[in-house]
Amino acid sequence: MPLFFLTTLTMIAFAANSVLNRLALAGGSIDAASFGAIRLVAGAVMLAGLCLALRGRIDLRGPGRVAGVLALLVYIYGFSGAYNALDAGIGALILFGVVQITMFAGGLWAREAMPPRRWIGALVAFGGLAWLLWPGAGPVISPLHGLLMALAGVGWGIYSLVGRLNCDALQATAANFILAAPVGVVLTLLWPSGPGGAEIGRDGILLAIASGALTSGIGYAMWYSILPRIGASVAAVAQLTVPVIAMAGGMIFLAEALDMQFVMATALVLGGVAISVLPLGRVRRDS
Repeated sequence: MPLFFLTTLTMIAFAANSVLNRLALAGGSIDAASFGAIRLVAGAVMLAGLCLALRGRIDLRGPGRVAGVLALLVYIYGFSGAYNALDAGIGALILFGVVQITMFAGGLWAREAMPPRRWIGALVAFGGLAWLLWPGAGPVISPLHGLLMALAGVGWGIYSLVGRLNCDALQATAANFILAAPVGVVLTLLWPSGPGGAEIGRDGILLAIASGALTSGIGYAMWYSILPRIGASVAAVAQLTVPVIAMAGGMIFLAEALDMQFVMATALVLGGVAISVLPLGRVRRDS
């Protein structure tokens, strides 16, 4: 499968995951901690089945396994907890801004080449994303929930960086989910709940299963298969497209309005990604 198509499909899976989370939590059919636990368990079951069917075994070993499991847990529960209070747009801006910073820092730590066009492309893309998600003076951000989303961004950034160390993307992703799932269940049991206790409804369970088994489990396996073939900074910039795709999904599934600002900001984000990712030689040949 061509790298560009696989990357595009993975970004769509990530965006779909955001839509599923919004639908479940905004609808009040499940609480954040329960959603996170079901998401992890569903992903573990799906990935374990795929490993047994395609590899004939499940291998829990591998480089960076502890870091990958911890980073996955930080991302899952930081993301879910933050969206209890944060506006969706501001939360996405914090998340992907921190992801970009984390992965660029990882690229610099690994002495990865950073040509000027990559920095320029990243700034253009991030500027478009900021314009899209923060069009005016936003509401007061809860420090606690803002910190949770920032931690989620660090977790996802580290999870992506660790993924570049693995040769078998499916086994690595399965191992991370299988090892993280029981820890997640314990965390959910210890997670503070409201006066009425944990909220678990049928719709919330179904959305959490879809998020875990499909857009998280399979989506993250595809992401791990891509990461060894691209640089950390390229991966960071590519993920800036996810909030744009997610907002498009929100317009389709949540009846959110489309306006000119969305169109222009999308052009900036995708243009910045193109500047950062496409080799200059290819751009000149195609022009």
